[in-house]
Amino acid sequence: MVGRNGLGAIFGFCIGAGVAVQGRINGALGAELGDGVAAATISFGTGLLVLLIAFALSPSLRAGLGEVRTAVTDGSVRPWHLLGGVCGAFFVASQGLTIAAIGVTAFTVAVVAGQLLSSLVVDRLGLAPNGRTPVTPWRLVAAVLGIAGVMLSAGGGSAPTSTATGVSDLLLIALPALAGIGLAWQQAVNGRVGAVGGPFPATLINFTVGLIALCLFNLYTLFTDGLPTRFPTAPWLYLGGVIGVAFIALAAITVGMIGVLLLGLTSVAGQLVAAMLLDAAAGRLSPTAVASCVIVLAAVVLAARATPSVDR
Repeated sequence: MVGRNGLGAIFGFCIGAGVAVQGRINGALGAELGDGVAAATISFGTGLLVLLIAFALSPSLRAGLGEVRTAVTDGSVRPWHLLGGVCGAFFVASQGLTIAAIGVTAFTVAVVAGQLLSSLVVDRLGLAPNGRTPVTPWRLVAAVLGIAGVMLSAGGGSAPTSTATGVSDLLLIALPALAGIGLAWQQAVNGRVGAVGGPFPATLINFTVGLIALCLFNLYTLFTDGLPTRFPTAPWLYLGGVIGVAFIALAAITVGMIGVLLLGLTSVAGQLVAAMLLDAAAGRLSPTAVASCVIVLAAVVLAARATPSVDR
């Protein structure tokens, strides 16, 4: 695993670690607010504010945004390529809608299964800027192995607080699976936009679209429950958006290097390794967590060997 695949894998691990840290921060903010979707909205809002300041100060960033606008006008970038942020908003909304009913374990496995399996299709269709990558037996085995590692990791996850039955169960499982499918598509289209205007214009568009979608989703909560009555004062609870800016911009670069499947696997591995280190620091390291990391890392190696490295 050398060249672009090796560098892309390192970036993927960093992205996954960023996702894990952001998840801990946004989870703590959501616990303080009593509303996980409101916490995600704040995260998107602070990230967008940082980006708007950066764009106001940087002519080169504004020029990149102009290149995206030109590409949309001439048809080289389709308008639906700009909607990746909707998938991020849907992912957050699905957390709030389903975790209480099906538990963290089922939610996590459904998301990763949807993400990795759909990554094979997205790569095959060539939606990402690195072009088409065929579905091979080894890539399929790598995706299944990655799902198995996450299932092992999630084995100690929280159980649902309520029980649904029949068709409702299927629908509740389908929502996070669809969110996972959306994450793969989001990475591909963000990468395509980033290939035209650069990673930060792609990230700005992602955050803008995602924040609009989350605000629309929050309208019902605002009308029924109103705004949170108390906002926490600890500054670190508001760093999730800044971390999100970093890893979404990095993902817009990385997906063009290694494709959607390998990006998904490396980011999942990064999340598991970062979570393992955070748990170890808190004195909660388990053999299951170590074993799940080893399995997903094996899936990364397998997928990397089955993914052609393209030097451009």
